[in-house]
Amino acid sequence: MDMTSFVPDNLSELLDKVVCFTTSRRTVLYRNIREAQTPGFTPRDMPVAEFAQAMNEAVAEHVTRQRLLFRDTNNIAFGPDGEMRLSTVLDEHAQALLEADHDEYLEHQIAKLLENSLNRAVAEDLLRVKREALTGSTSPHAGHAQPEGDPGDGSAPPLG
Repeated sequence: MDMTSFVPDNLSELLDKVVCFTTSRRTVLYRNIREAQTPGFTPRDMPVAEFAQAMNEAVAEHVTRQRLLFRDTNNIAFGPDGEMRLSTVLDEHAQALLEADHDEYLEHQIAKLLENSLNRAVAEDLLRVKREALTGSTSPHAGHAQPEGDPGDGSAPPLG
């Protein structure tokens, strides 16, 4: 038995982070749509640029030192065993749209959902191809994450 197939490689670990991030972001964006009519509601989002920067730095570390090192940021904390904790951030642009034009606000949220869905699908497909190459399996559901529940408090659930 080849034990190396049980050890996650750097690419798989990075793609897992993308899938987890986009799963949490989808929950937050759905909440933004669901609660748009609630008085006093403030739209939130995941720290997308911050996450992208953290992933870029991890890849740069891998390229220069052959190790994948995830560094915590203001709204993202990486823990043991692949754990990742995320905090949502205020979406000022969405807030301004919500106050000015409800239809434009909804279009903006839907566009974010579509972009997020594409990012997640690409990461899942790459993971599936990678797992199929390792196991020889062609299962249509390999590597697909299940949707997270909405915590209801504006924060994202801890991911692992």
